[in-house]
Amino acid sequence: MLTKEKNEKRTQIEICSIDQLVPENHLVRKLEAAINFDFIYDLVSDKYSKDIGRPSIDPVVLFKIVFIQYVFGIKSMRQTISEIQTNIAYRWFIGYGLYDPIPHFTTFGKNYVRRFKNTDIFEKIFVRILEEAVNAGLIKSDAVFIDATHVKANANKKKYDKVKLEKEARVYQELLDKEINEDRELHGKKPLDMSKKKLEVKETKISKTDPDSGVLRKNEKEKCFAYSFHAACDRNGFILGITATAANVHDNTMFDTILEQVKKNVGKPEYIVVDAGYKTPYICKTIIDQGIRPVMPYTRPMTKEGFFKKYEYVYDEYYDCYICPNNQILNYRTTNREGYREYASDSKTCKDCPYRNKCTNSKDYTKVINRHIWADYVEEAEHLRYTTLNKEIYEKRKETIERVFADMKEKHGMRFTTLRGLKKVTAQAMLVAACMNLKKMANWLWRSGKTGPNKAFLLRKLYILHLKTALPLWRAVFVYNLTPKI
Repeated sequence: MLTKEKNEKRTQIEICSIDQLVPENHLVRKLEAAINFDFIYDLVSDKYSKDIGRPSIDPVVLFKIVFIQYVFGIKSMRQTISEIQTNIAYRWFIGYGLYDPIPHFTTFGKNYVRRFKNTDIFEKIFVRILEEAVNAGLIKSDAVFIDATHVKANANKKKYDKVKLEKEARVYQELLDKEINEDRELHGKKPLDMSKKKLEVKETKISKTDPDSGVLRKNEKEKCFAYSFHAACDRNGFILGITATAANVHDNTMFDTILEQVKKNVGKPEYIVVDAGYKTPYICKTIIDQGIRPVMPYTRPMTKEGFFKKYEYVYDEYYDCYICPNNQILNYRTTNREGYREYASDSKTCKDCPYRNKCTNSKDYTKVINRHIWADYVEEAEHLRYTTLNKEIYEKRKETIERVFADMKEKHGMRFTTLRGLKKVTAQAMLVAACMNLKKMANWLWRSGKTGPNKAFLLRKLYILHLKTALPLWRAVFVYNLTPKI
C-alpha cells in the first residue's frame, strides 16, 4: 500500500530531551563514557583569570569541539562549527541545548594565540588519554613500532626561495668523534683534530608560504612542501609518542626523541620494530645498549651489478682484517673522520688477480672496504633477523604502525594540514593522536561492557517500553536485551 507522509510534522511541536534524540550506540556516547574530561580544567587553570574579565567559553567545550573535528575527520574548524549547529549528537557531546548558540569558528584559534601557544597543554592531553588506556589494560607495549609518514603542508609548491644552509651536525656527533679517536689510538694512529672539520653547505628550497615545511620528493617529477609525522605505537595500535618535523628531515634523526617519549609514557619496551630506513649503526647501538631487542628487515646490498657483494668479503674479528673471495688479506689502514675503518688490499697481489674486474675498478689495483666502528651492532641486528621471534613480530608492522598512518589520513583528515608553522602542526599531531587513542579506547571499553549507558538512562527506556507494551518490568529487561549493561 502506497503511503504518503504529511509535511505538517515539520512544524509539529514535540516535548523531548536532547538526550533522547542521540542514538544509544553513537560514538559520542562512547567517548563521554570512556573518560572524564574535567581534567582539562586543571590543565588550563593558570591560563584564565578567576575574577577579572568577561565569562569565557568553557575550556572543556572548547577542546571537545576540537575532538569532534579530529575524531570524525572534519576538514576545518569552520566546517566543524557548521556541523555542530545542525548535529544533535555533537551538541549533546559538548553539553549544549538545541537553542544554545555555538561558538564562532575563530574562537579556538584566538584562544590558541592568547592562551595555549608555546605551552605543553596538547602534550599533556595526549599523555592523560594514554594513561587512561594504560589503566584500562589496553596497552601492550612490550613491542613498539616506530615509523614516519608525510603530511602535505598548506604551502604553494611554486613559491619558494633557494638558499644555502650549513648542514646540521648529527645528534651523536660528539660520541662518534670520541670513539673515532679511541679507535685510532687502539690501532696506533694519531687522534684527529675534530675542530678542523669542513662545514658542509647544501642548497635547499624554503617555502615563502610556510618556511617551517620541507621539500618532499614524491617521485622524479612531483615535488611539494610537507611535514613528517614521526610516531610510535604498540601491538594494539595505540599511539605511544608522536612529533612533527619538516619533510626533508630524515626519519632516523628523530628516533631518539620518539624512543624517549615512549619510555616516559609507558616504560622501556622489550622490542623495537623499525623499517630499513632506521637500520643504521647508531640506532642499532642505541637499541642494543639499552637492553632492547631490535627487529629490523633485510636491506639490499648497495653495490654495482656484476661486482662482489660486501658480505662475500669475510671479516676476521680476531685478526681485524677482511678476506676476499680469492683468499687474500685486506689489512687495516686507518679510521676516517666519518667513523669508518678502512681495510685495503695489496695492489701487487690484486694486479694479476683473476677476479679483479668483479672486485675493483681502482687505477692502483687496490680494493678498499669500509667498516663502521659500530658495525658489530648492525651485524647483531642482522643475525636476529633470521630468528622466528623477529619474523613474527615484524609481520605485525603492517597491522600496527602502517594501519595507524592509514587511519590518520583516511579517517582523521591528515592527508594534508590546513595549519602553518611547525609549532601549530606539532600541536595538531598531538591532538590527532590523542583523538585516535580516545576513539579506540572508547570503542573497546564499550564492547567489553566496562562502559555503557548509565543506569538511569536504561531504566527510563525500560519504563517507556513497559508503558507502551504493558509488559512487566522484569519481562521488559529481556525484551529490550539490557540485562548485561545494568
